[in-house]
Amino acid sequence: MVLVLIMAAALWGVGYLMDVPVRARWLMIGLLYVAVLIVQIAFPADHPLRAATGGTKEVWLGLGVIAGLIWGYRLLLGKLHARARPAVGHPLPQGGFRPAELERYARHIVLREIGGPGQKRLKEARVLVVGAGGLGSPALLYLAAAGVGTIGVVDDDVVSASNLQRQVIHTDARIDMPKVFSAEEAMRALNPFVEVHPYHRRLSDADAAELFADCDLILDGSDNFATRFMVNRMAVAAGKPLIAAAITQWEGQISLYHPAAGAPCFACIFPEAPADGLAPSCAEAGVIGALPGVVGAMMAVEAIKEITGAGQSLRGRMLFYDALYGENRQITLKRRPDCPVCGG
Repeated sequence: MVLVLIMAAALWGVGYLMDVPVRARWLMIGLLYVAVLIVQIAFPADHPLRAATGGTKEVWLGLGVIAGLIWGYRLLLGKLHARARPAVGHPLPQGGFRPAELERYARHIVLREIGGPGQKRLKEARVLVVGAGGLGSPALLYLAAAGVGTIGVVDDDVVSASNLQRQVIHTDARIDMPKVFSAEEAMRALNPFVEVHPYHRRLSDADAAELFADCDLILDGSDNFATRFMVNRMAVAAGKPLIAAAITQWEGQISLYHPAAGAPCFACIFPEAPADGLAPSCAEAGVIGALPGVVGAMMAVEAIKEITGAGQSLRGRMLFYDALYGENRQITLKRRPDCPVCGG
């Protein structure tokens, strides 16, 4: 068998030196394989040529099956790429993909639940993320990596050294830079094919009304109840789905709120802010650094599902994650008819 492998390597090397096309080189190696297989099947067991090629016919047949499966997989992957690739000589259609994008998003495109149509919906989507901190950092990175076409980010804070333990979108070199511009720099470096709109400001009702009207989905990673209530109120008014999450110490929670689709809004579940001391901030109570990474990534997953229609969303459900004990649990959420935000 070693002799055959040496011959195959020699054929490939000679073909490379002579600039023979890759397909022709594989053809020569295929012919060598067929010749060896014929020797193993047709020649007597004690024939010198059969002994020189080594192995048995079962071994060579097994290698052939493995090579065939690999070839079939590559052929199928090529056909999937070809389906999404625009025809040669024609302009790129609106919403189409450049060859570099097809390669970048290949692992999405081969997913049955996303495919080319789902990736196209991601490319055409407009998502707004409120907060570029612990939850916003991983959510923004994964939305950009996934190919969400237009990503807006709102935050009025600047990067500080204490953020870097968990806010992975920022770097030490960008301390004192506004978080939205730091996030923009990171997202553009990760994926130059997405459009990023940074808004360095504290979100107000007027801003929210304008920004929410121009997006398909809102992600709320803010760290205070005043902002969460305002974001929920304006999302309900705009009729847009809202993915909201929160973390503290070792625990996180996430849900998708969308009264226009029959799900409750945030105020149905949290009608008023908790009393002082019952929900301390991360600065007061502390937080394990990787927790916002886990929950923020969940926000990105739910956003991708909501945009592409894949799987079952968290609409009408709340997921709790306990990092300290490695546990997940869920509860069902229902709308309140008397909710002052979405009731009636």
